[in-house]
Amino acid sequence: MPYNHKEIESKWRRKWEENKSGEVSEDPSKESEAIYNLVMLPYPSGAGLHVGHVESYTGLDIVTRMARMHGKHILFPMGFDAFGLPAENYAIKTGVHPAETTKAAIENFTRQMKSVGFDFDWSRVLSTADPEYYKWTQWIFLQFFTNGLAYKKRAPVNWCESCKTVLANEQVVDGACERCHSAVVQKDLEQWFFKITDYVEPLLSGLDHLDWPESLKTMQRNGIGKKEGVVITHQVEGVDFPLETFSAYPAWLYADTYLVMAPEHPLVPKLVAGTEAENEAMAFVKEMKSVGTAERGEGDREKKGVFTGRYAIDPLRGTKMPIWLANFALMDFGTGAIRCSAHDPRDVEFARMYSIDLCEVVDRLPEAPDEPVNAHDNKGTLKNSGGFSGREISSGLIEEMLDFFAREGYGRRETTYRLRDWLVSRQRYWGAPIPIVYDPDGNAHSVREEHLPLLLPTDVDFRPEGESPLALSESHKKLAEDLYGEGWRFEVDTMDTFVDSSWYFLRYCDPHNADAFADKEKLDYWCPVDTYVGGVEHAVLHLLYARFFCYALHDLGYLHFTEPFLKLRNQGMVLGPDGQKMSKSRGNVINPDDVVNEFGADTLRMYEMFMGPFEDDKPWDTNGILGVRRFLDRVWSLMEGSDPSLEKLLHKTIKKVTEDTGRMRFNTAISQMMIFVKAATATGVAMDQMRRFVTLLAPYAPFLAEELWERVGGATSIHLEPWPLFDPELAKDDVVALAVQVNGKLRATFEVSPDLSQEDVEALARGDAHVASYLKGEVKKVVFVPGRLINFVV
Repeated sequence: MPYNHKEIESKWRRKWEENKSGEVSEDPSKESEAIYNLVMLPYPSGAGLHVGHVESYTGLDIVTRMARMHGKHILFPMGFDAFGLPAENYAIKTGVHPAETTKAAIENFTRQMKSVGFDFDWSRVLSTADPEYYKWTQWIFLQFFTNGLAYKKRAPVNWCESCKTVLANEQVVDGACERCHSAVVQKDLEQWFFKITDYVEPLLSGLDHLDWPESLKTMQRNGIGKKEGVVITHQVEGVDFPLETFSAYPAWLYADTYLVMAPEHPLVPKLVAGTEAENEAMAFVKEMKSVGTAERGEGDREKKGVFTGRYAIDPLRGTKMPIWLANFALMDFGTGAIRCSAHDPRDVEFARMYSIDLCEVVDRLPEAPDEPVNAHDNKGTLKNSGGFSGREISSGLIEEMLDFFAREGYGRRETTYRLRDWLVSRQRYWGAPIPIVYDPDGNAHSVREEHLPLLLPTDVDFRPEGESPLALSESHKKLAEDLYGEGWRFEVDTMDTFVDSSWYFLRYCDPHNADAFADKEKLDYWCPVDTYVGGVEHAVLHLLYARFFCYALHDLGYLHFTEPFLKLRNQGMVLGPDGQKMSKSRGNVINPDDVVNEFGADTLRMYEMFMGPFEDDKPWDTNGILGVRRFLDRVWSLMEGSDPSLEKLLHKTIKKVTEDTGRMRFNTAISQMMIFVKAATATGVAMDQMRRFVTLLAPYAPFLAEELWERVGGATSIHLEPWPLFDPELAKDDVVALAVQVNGKLRATFEVSPDLSQEDVEALARGDAHVASYLKGEVKKVVFVPGRLINFVV
């Protein structure tokens, strides 16, 4: 019979649903085997599941299925990040309430996920837009408010005129809104913030202990932006207040000849008042308000500035330093005022534009005579630097200089961070209402816990006009007065949707609890998450915010752990057949439904895992998916036979697939299975070998494996079978390629037995004339890795 994927997949999808496959509960006898695997919470868009979702979900589904077959007790849940701008914008366009479109999208996503065979625990599914969920989002907000971690202040914020809402710094990309790509401007508003800066040092040090890609850790460290340096205090001619600057490179301070200030610095109006430059300076300040801070901070952006008409006195040299406003100076770095010198390319570019004098304190390098040495390298011999001239820059000298500046009263040591408190207010409708109520005098109070959830009103025009649509709801106004008294009013902003996704992994542990965000014993049973899979684009948004939530909830006594995700892996991007990012405008989008219909879910799963390394970007290739389908057809058509050599190959295959799946090297595991099937097709396969191979295939092609298992007499689901074991002796290679190096450079490769001793390998290598020609003189050390390499150090 031919392999009919439609019939087979429909049959097993129905049976798995009837048997509640994937559902798990807390079992004290299995606590030592408890594992929590998780994929990042998807947004349920109307476009449905895309092949990028399939890649990340399939990868962890395979790991989870194999671990279950090893006897592990695994929580593998799914839910939906359902609040947000796309649904609201669609509602504005169509007039359909976002609750309706979101519900339809969730139903479609769920159908698609089940069609691909993801073994999620569907009894725990959640939606962040469900009042039963956002009740606890609001409750957490109130714990932060009560304990000083949530506060409201007036501040300059990033404003998207198209979306009519505030954006966090991290949501501004190249000066534009990450959602709609419209230009972002600066606007002063009263906004709610979370004090994430209270946890900046734990968030930094905690990274050292996580099994995360080093590149992702670096992104978080750069996002936090810790800088240790010195604050120098300057007197300013003509005003009665000092001006403080921050420098992260104290060894180069004697080179500084001018100052720049951020246009939004609060002292600017007082500084320029009464000067000839006042009108021009304030016009520049106004101009910069229309440019996002992220855009201004771009390194290649044209430098612009205005002289303030004031001069600061350099406490180090006693000279006058002109003070400029500059578009590249930002309040989120240091004090918002910076000393500038010839040893920073950005400062040099600005100085040349405006004919500002410069001074160098380290001689130029012979190989680069046209440009000053970059201070960021912290190398060179100082000159023109007072008593430090003639000294080589080193960590010891920098410490000595810092002590000197402090002792002489020039400044003080200080550590600064790029990270600012998390702005969580949004002037939109489709989000969790902020649970604050104001008394008639305007004082903020917590909404009482018995009044949670504070529901989104339904009598709302979704179209934003610069203030939250909730402000126009009559029912929202009436409810506040009914509950709290005449003149009381609710906060009308909603929360940033990143708040919703900063704690969802906790709710999965106890999703139906009406009395707490999760039972503490259940949290202790499952958390923290053992393996987390998702896109690298969340490095400095979701991942940083979720870590902050855990640290804060731990300190408030609700969690026993601080880090939410012990191991994290990023999947690469699945590109279109043209090698470009998939998009409707390019016409290169691959719909998973079409692939499942034509080739089958198992083919889709295995093809996406076979395309290349899990973490790499890779283009879709129709020829590749045809090849995977042919492989599954061959598995389906395997005939009985007997060949002694096949047993040894099977043990090698079990070893390879076991090890590579555990390391998420899915493509090489599949390659090994293909090698086995090719050999088995030629010779036939014994029944017990077939049973073991099908068990091995099960996590990758769950539908086909389940059907074949039933046909070879399996009494229960193959996914409940124990994982096949291999004999280490049979799994050994007969010969291996052993590298011979001299001083770390490859000089020869020999095929040897993997069990060959170091003494024998040395003798073999020394006996090779080519290798021997490099071994003249004393061999100081021999490094030997059995079965892999030998390195002679001479």
